Amino acid sequence: MRPQELNLLVIFDVIMTERSISRAAQQLSLTQPAVSNAVAKMRSMWKDDLFIKDGRGIQPTAYAQSLWGQIRDALQSLNLAIKPDEFNAQTSKRTFRIAVSGLMVDILWLELRLLFEKSAPGIRLHALPYTTLDTQKLLDDSDVDIVIGAVNAAQENILSTHLYDTIYLCVMRKDHSLADKKLSIEEFANAEHLLVSLSGDTYGTVDNSLNQLGLSRDIAMTVNHFSSVMPIINKSNLIATLPSSAIHKYSDPEQLSISQPPINIQGNPISMLWHKRQNDDTGLKWLRKQISNKFINQWGQGLDNLHRISDK
Repeated sequence: MRPQELNLLVIFDVIMTERSISRAAQQLSLTQPAVSNAVAKMRSMWKDDLFIKDGRGIQPTAYAQSLWGQIRDALQSLNLAIKPDEFNAQTSKRTFRIAVSGLMVDILWLELRLLFEKSAPGIRLHALPYTTLDTQKLLDDSDVDIVIGAVNAAQENILSTHLYDTIYLCVMRKDHSLADKKLSIEEFANAEHLLVSLSGDTYGTVDNSLNQLGLSRDIAMTVNHFSSVMPIINKSNLIATLPSSAIHKYSDPEQLSISQPPINIQGNPISMLWHKRQNDDTGLKWLRKQISNKFINQWGQGLDNLHRISDK
């Protein structure tokens, strides 16, 4: 391979990472015209458009995605071998992409932004949509650097660290007729329920548990975001069964009646996942540490307090 081709591959890798010509130029300490000229050479040599304009950013073609998948590991290994301690949070201009749910954005994003403003002012953080079905592909294709979510099964070439366990609790307003008592299964099933359904389905984890007992519940209303729940619960006769993380984030637990549901509802461990090829990336090591610290040192304590309230 000629030096010119290797240089183009390095530029190509940064463009794919940043999804922006201007940000890639900044990362490479080059002018934007210089990077644009490099892209023109790539298109001529590789006979493909490579990048298609999409609003203020760009999207790679299928050929570009395929090429990146073949070269990124080798380029990253080479870069780490030459500059193993390159990352400096105070001066870095990197962009990190995390696949994450809306609830997790609400939990984590402000905390990370405040940290960045204090200790890593040049770092950018982008949230991408997440479902449990696409974790492997997102990380294999390098569409994201990290996934945060409920992933139970082991996946090939994917590393992870546990953040916290989801526990489901029943919430209602303080003066609800079912408040401050141990609910029977019949009372629980016969109550009017509010369901958070991100997909629009009117069947959730609670319904699966009730179905195993030959029961069903009355889902009187659905919403598509956890932040919508508390204003409705506080002013209505509806009850909701929610992950403790959502209750802790969106409400003052002392202002609600919170109890253990009368049925066993299987929770999920929430984990942070990344591809093994990025395990030694010093920038991602730094980011993973910040995320872990937020949960272990701050978030976990709040959840423990909430669980104690529900056990009263």
